[in-house]
Amino acid sequence: MAQLTDDCFAFSGPLLRIEEMERLIDERIMPVAETERVALLGARGRIVANDVRAPVDLPPFDNSAVDGYAVCHADLRPNGKTTLAISGRLTAGASPHIDLKPGQAIRIFTGAAMPQGADTVFMQEDVTVKDGCLTVPKGLKLGANRRLTGEDVRAGAVILPAGTVLEAQHIALAAALGLTEIVVRRRLTVAIFSTGDEVVEPGAVRGSAAIFDSNRFLLAELLDRLGVVITDLGIVPDNADTLAGALEKAAGHDLIITSGGVSAGEADHVRKAVERVGKLVFWRVAIKPGRPVAMGVIRGTKKGESAAFVGLPGNPVAVFVTFVRVVKPLLRRLSGARPDRLVPLPVRAAFAYRKKKDRREYVRVTLKQGSDGEVEAVKHPQDGAGILTSLTETDGLLEIPEDVTSIEPGFRVGFLSYATLTV
Repeated sequence: MAQLTDDCFAFSGPLLRIEEMERLIDERIMPVAETERVALLGARGRIVANDVRAPVDLPPFDNSAVDGYAVCHADLRPNGKTTLAISGRLTAGASPHIDLKPGQAIRIFTGAAMPQGADTVFMQEDVTVKDGCLTVPKGLKLGANRRLTGEDVRAGAVILPAGTVLEAQHIALAAALGLTEIVVRRRLTVAIFSTGDEVVEPGAVRGSAAIFDSNRFLLAELLDRLGVVITDLGIVPDNADTLAGALEKAAGHDLIITSGGVSAGEADHVRKAVERVGKLVFWRVAIKPGRPVAMGVIRGTKKGESAAFVGLPGNPVAVFVTFVRVVKPLLRRLSGARPDRLVPLPVRAAFAYRKKKDRREYVRVTLKQGSDGEVEAVKHPQDGAGILTSLTETDGLLEIPEDVTSIEPGFRVGFLSYATLTV
């Protein structure tokens, strides 16, 4: 499990800005220490534990970038066409056993090693071949269409810094350098459960005042995309003793995430339960939707056993927004991944909007192309944090910074796609 102190989430202000939250996470949370060596195939999504260096140059030898003819640039006439004798042929994978002599050219194919004495390659469509001779035009630069040894990666260079989240392109690079395994941090373990006497399992008999649980399914799928090991503890009733027992049993995980019951109402028992078996810091994050986010540390029954705790709001849209902007940075830090710096893409607002100062707001929007070809953001007609269709019928979120209090049609605003937020 992660090594946490009771005060790792401590914050003294009334509302915590997103940037301050990310700073505190970076400063106070240490990644899990355990590592393992895994096969390259299947390593996508894992976190590189230590800098990975290239064992060889890439490419490992000079080679041709095109199908064509290898020549020595010094043989070419600067002011006119040059005719050279074709003295050999080299295919990819063949040993470059042919030496290029003055006045000669060698037929060469993409990926074939450059023969000794050749430094430039003409593309086959740019030359004329007749009676075993090659005629090339003037003007080709020295080294054209030649890939140099190590021009992609030099042996010893860091190719995958520690904290890299492995994607297909990273694995391809490691394979191109001959690697078959990589040392990664172990997967995080996360326990989740929903709270509330009004929440029932999908498919169960639903009372007239009950709702089916969607938050747990949302969290499970979001966590699965991040590659963690999930323990689903189901639905826990609104009872402080029962909640405290569930939290204490889950303390062997790296993180416990709950939804619902974290506000200050007398029927919200999560806060009391956490304070019985751990320490709670109520992080009122300056974010909408989703301001009430409880964070803390849960102590387990075993000596030294503890888990980070995040209590999310009960409304599903608020769960989504607080997960991608609060829980995800925490998970990345715990996993040893480098911080994920989101870069909103500028789009044009097609609506007016008002908000409070000093709070970052996320507005659900659909993108469309305006009459002038510009990309516009159209606000979903329903704002409520309980409107799940506002997530399924939109493309992403507009991020409206803390110091902005209003936008008007035509204003430039930052757009974050759901695909960007959930990987």
